[in-house]
Amino acid sequence: MADLRLGGVFAVFILAALVVLQLLVVLTYDDQSPTASFSKSFNQWKSRANEGSADDIFLVGAGKADVTGPVVEVDFNGYATLDQLGTGLKQRIYSRAFIFADPNKPDDTFVYLVLDTLAGDTAVRHGVLQGLVALGGAYARYGEHNVALTGTHSHSGPGAWMNYLLPQIPTRGFDKQSYQAIVDGAILSIIRAHENLAPGRLSFGTIDVEDANVNRSPYAYDNNPKEEKARYSANVDKTLSLLRFDRQSDNKTAAVLTWFPVHGTSMYNNNTLVTGDNKGVAAYLFERSISGDGRFTDDAVIGFSQANVGDTSPNILGAWCEDGSRKECRYSDSTCGGTNEACHGRGPFFREKDNGAKSCFEIGRRQYSKAKELYERMDTSPIKLTDGSAVSSFHVYQDMNGYKFPSPFNSTILETCPAALGYSFAAGTTDGPGAFDFTQNSSSPSEGNPLWQVARAFVHQPTPKQQECQGAKDVLLDVGTLTEPYAWAADIVDVQVLRVGQLFIIISTSEATTMSGRRWKEAIAANAKSQLSIPDPQVVLGAPSNSYAHYVTTEEEYFIQRYEGASTLFGPNTLAAYINLTLTYLPYLGGASDVAQLPTIQPGPSPPINTNRSLSFVPGVLYDGAPIGKSFGNVLLQPGSGSYGPGDIVNTTFVGANPRNNLHLESTYASVERKGNSGWEVVRNDRDWNLEFLWKRTNTFLGHSEVTIRWQIENEYYSVDNPTPLQAGTYRMRYYGDSKNILGQISSFEGIGGTFTVKAS
Repeated sequence: MADLRLGGVFAVFILAALVVLQLLVVLTYDDQSPTASFSKSFNQWKSRANEGSADDIFLVGAGKADVTGPVVEVDFNGYATLDQLGTGLKQRIYSRAFIFADPNKPDDTFVYLVLDTLAGDTAVRHGVLQGLVALGGAYARYGEHNVALTGTHSHSGPGAWMNYLLPQIPTRGFDKQSYQAIVDGAILSIIRAHENLAPGRLSFGTIDVEDANVNRSPYAYDNNPKEEKARYSANVDKTLSLLRFDRQSDNKTAAVLTWFPVHGTSMYNNNTLVTGDNKGVAAYLFERSISGDGRFTDDAVIGFSQANVGDTSPNILGAWCEDGSRKECRYSDSTCGGTNEACHGRGPFFREKDNGAKSCFEIGRRQYSKAKELYERMDTSPIKLTDGSAVSSFHVYQDMNGYKFPSPFNSTILETCPAALGYSFAAGTTDGPGAFDFTQNSSSPSEGNPLWQVARAFVHQPTPKQQECQGAKDVLLDVGTLTEPYAWAADIVDVQVLRVGQLFIIISTSEATTMSGRRWKEAIAANAKSQLSIPDPQVVLGAPSNSYAHYVTTEEEYFIQRYEGASTLFGPNTLAAYINLTLTYLPYLGGASDVAQLPTIQPGPSPPINTNRSLSFVPGVLYDGAPIGKSFGNVLLQPGSGSYGPGDIVNTTFVGANPRNNLHLESTYASVERKGNSGWEVVRNDRDWNLEFLWKRTNTFLGHSEVTIRWQIENEYYSVDNPTPLQAGTYRMRYYGDSKNILGQISSFEGIGGTFTVKAS
């Protein structure tokens, strides 16, 4: 997580964590583990093995489902600031599932999930796997060994769903509703992908995106060997990789999956509207652009997956001091006048007073534009994936506490450490700086403040052995040894690689920096050639995935101890350990006859699942009330009487109720309707970037609230490649709400705003 730092709430929540044992009886959830809410009434998958047997035919399915959790009164995940409490919705977030299988042996399969969330997570993955078990039947082929759950790393989604205590602290613990929305949506996307399984062909390609990411820790990157850096044109990966699936029956494209590294931090840490950040925008634009396009299936799914994202930033204009000095932040430690609070990265439209929204759209648009260009190019010059029988995966759990192994670089015996975070972790990054006097490229707080040394000892003083193991990192929080009231961070991580044809997908639990990702991918490619006899392997990396294990840097970057190095949990040998583990199990992705000679993979120690014992300081919804003389859904503020055009903003305000009463999954809270010849037609809803749903509490005691639906009418910029552009006419807004009375009963209602006129230009 780009900025999961303790910041301004560090002292408060450390104290809270020390007393939580006394609160367990009151604040824990019931004994029933959260599980998927689906029944077994689903369409059984039908074998399609006889439809295709050519060497280049694979079985592929893709599906998409809503995972938008509570959009108000729950803290966002990522920036770790209690000020970022949700107040509404700018864009719904989704799970996109991609299933690959051998058409002749459909049990040889794997699932790759792309969620518009901060990261993959141990508890969420556990919930998804439980749901697949409950479905039974053909879904039994999807399990621990072949399901990969990745996050796009958006920092503007509802939090309070993660497994470990440390990431729960800045989101006030665990919220079952938030958790369940992600689990249920992920399962539904798998069901839809499974029901869409069909034989077809896969092609792969790459294209450079020059203007959508920068390195936010170049000082650490510079510490890598000169000869290694000289092999690359930039200090971040500029390559977007794309996998395309064309159905055999009609040659229509049913799925597109891309990988490109850029942090989901375009929306700033003062944004309180839920979005999928720049990758959510990219997917939205691509999916919008193909509506009615005969080259695609009607339900084609487009996924923009994350890659070696660790030291990347979408704030491409660099980091500047927002203190009036008009200076760039200091190169070595991203400070302004010795402190980090004023140092902020700037997106392409940083001057807009919109909490990063236009910059977010622009970075998403640039990814979409290049992906669409590459898609078109691949009509004539793709890399065809072959060997439809080569669909395989492996997965094991590895305890990283004291793992000893031979280095994949020079065969010396190395060891990893119990999980720990250094002082620069608390400094945050230029995408979201921390508070107090922590700085990056630092191994201790400022000399004038002994409070942090006391705080460190108050939590748990690291042992000399642990400090020695962590090397350059001066330990602030030895989270791997903290188990009360439950585990603070992951010591047990997922080790997983997927293969389809000659494409290998590394599933990284940690945010790999640019160079660590390059080394890892190169190691897999080299060994795929030497061990598996694949002449031209293609390798991508998906992260952060499965269980969130913070960061992984190169050893050289680790020595500098900027944010990414301080957040590399298991010490300077973490990358070497990850590469060693994936290479150890790589032979299991070979041919069937070779794999049959190998010993059975042992699954390893299972990580703890903390959903049933997680603490929650997230208050529930007590009741809703309407002002005297008003009813829920009544209009409080109508649009103006004049006409509106592209670029204008139209608002309608209603007597509202708490949107946590009903998440409206697979539906909408708000819509814009246009009057046609046969009645009112919905033309915008929650999925659209330019329509915002805003909720405001107006009287806590009486339960009063207001909802404003705000539409920024799309101009040419926001209408990029839209096949159904804006039409002139008469419009109105509709609000779909649900109120809760004092007895806890929930009732649905609607509000319809007054009409207004829109001119097309």
